[in-house]
Amino acid sequence: MDSGDDSPVRSRCRDFSKTPFFPNLKSSLAEECSPGCHQQGNGDRYKTSNGKIEVEHVISKKLQLKRKAEHLKSDLMCQFDSHVNKFMDSLVEESASLEPPPVPAIFSPPLSDKERSKLMHIRPLQGQGKQFVSRRSLLDELFEVNHIRTIYHMFIALLIIFILSTLVVDFIDEGRLVLDFDLLVYAFGQFPLVVCTWIGMFLSVLLVPYNLFHLWSQSQSGSCSHPRLYSVLFGSAFLLYQALGLGFLPTYVVVTNSLPPASCFIIILEQVRLMMKAHSFVRENIPRVLAWAKDKTSPNAMVPQVPQYLYFLFAPTLIYRDKYPRNPVIRWGYVATKLLQVLGCLFYVYYVFVRLCIPQFHSISLQLFDLRAMVLCVFNSILPGVLVLFLGFFAFLHCWLNAFAEMLRFADRMFYKDWWNSTSFANYYRTWNVVVHDWLYYYVYLDFLRMSQKRFRPAAMLFVFTVSAVVHEYILAICFGFFYPVLFCLFMCFGMMFNFILHDQRKGPIWNIVMWTSLFLGQGVIICLYSQEWYAQRYCPLKEPSFLELLKPRSWSCHLQRGLIVD
Repeated sequence: MDSGDDSPVRSRCRDFSKTPFFPNLKSSLAEECSPGCHQQGNGDRYKTSNGKIEVEHVISKKLQLKRKAEHLKSDLMCQFDSHVNKFMDSLVEESASLEPPPVPAIFSPPLSDKERSKLMHIRPLQGQGKQFVSRRSLLDELFEVNHIRTIYHMFIALLIIFILSTLVVDFIDEGRLVLDFDLLVYAFGQFPLVVCTWIGMFLSVLLVPYNLFHLWSQSQSGSCSHPRLYSVLFGSAFLLYQALGLGFLPTYVVVTNSLPPASCFIIILEQVRLMMKAHSFVRENIPRVLAWAKDKTSPNAMVPQVPQYLYFLFAPTLIYRDKYPRNPVIRWGYVATKLLQVLGCLFYVYYVFVRLCIPQFHSISLQLFDLRAMVLCVFNSILPGVLVLFLGFFAFLHCWLNAFAEMLRFADRMFYKDWWNSTSFANYYRTWNVVVHDWLYYYVYLDFLRMSQKRFRPAAMLFVFTVSAVVHEYILAICFGFFYPVLFCLFMCFGMMFNFILHDQRKGPIWNIVMWTSLFLGQGVIICLYSQEWYAQRYCPLKEPSFLELLKPRSWSCHLQRGLIVD
């Protein structure tokens, strides 16, 4: 750091050295010393007639001094801690206000002056965009504590119990060990078609948005007579590609080929991810080109290079940057461990469905749909729902994203925060999935506020909830093959209500218990209703359904239709 840059820190250190750490120290010592000094000045009053000091009085005075010294020690340590904490907080604020390097020095070689000035020009201003820093995932840090790692071992033990129970039951029923994993084979069916569809989506995202943006940036150089017309044309072409190339075609492939659920999830989730990445790339670079076209600070527009865009398409983030903090090496052992954990979670979910879900829901759609059956179904679905929630979080947000981050040397591993400590649903929504939350916050919430001139914050929040709910329901509707807006209603009704009722001002353990209770009940409702509808769609198919019949849940009337067939 240059001498000019570290002056605020030095001045802070000088102020800290001048700060009276213990303002009450002199007065305390004076109070402690005054009795002793008074004793020395008037020592004759504590002497007997033959000149001997009273022993009992001396012992009592020593005990008093010892107690006062202990109190003084605790006061000194408290004052010292408070002053050090204030100093460190102010030092962090001072260092944050300084101009940081775009990439941590420990992860990259020194930059030249030309490269540094270029990166300073393109880096987003502080407070106007997400700042990427080098940090580990929270669970990686927590698993270093033996007490927390024991919880991980408990889940492994539960998986072993599931495996043993399945093997024993199959051996009793079939007289042999059944290891065919037919549910997994069905769920990931037609996998070659999935791979071909993903390759087509990825190549289109790699070529179309980048070339459209590159051509548009050239049209803003001043050589074209109507730059706004070109902006409308290229913007329309990009939106058309987002709607048809990424929106319609993958969905058409999924629907026409009747892909099974897991294969559908792969294509639809990748479709949504690539659409969000393409939007981020265009959204982050348009202001830079417009600023260049206005100021003409360089002969050519600063368009990102193809390797930068390609890295972003694989990086575990939805916010585009030209540069990210990078780790120096790849720990291939860490990558292998995370991928094995993903595979273990996959088999874990398989056994949860085989042991807890399929036996319960296989015949439930044939029963009468009444309040009692509904309540029993929801409470019986809480355990598998919570296990699926934990496994999905651990497999994707921790293991899968960390594995790709390690292979790409991507150093910012804050894919989630401590959502399990949330005392409000507002904090839960912010910390559960930081990757998606950042995209919604910067490109939906903040852009809505900018367009409304920051006048409709509740409307902006409602718009974010609506976008999130629609996308979640779209994914489930396409992958399950039916429309049953349970998740949409939970998002828009209970999610919005809890977001305002259980807000950030709710603190204390009781609110964390309320949050977990609501989360457990919500998972039970989701597993129960979607499983009922899944089996109802299989048991009670409609040959030529009308549009209204497609919107009506089949589980509401399946038991009547089956009863007529049996009669």
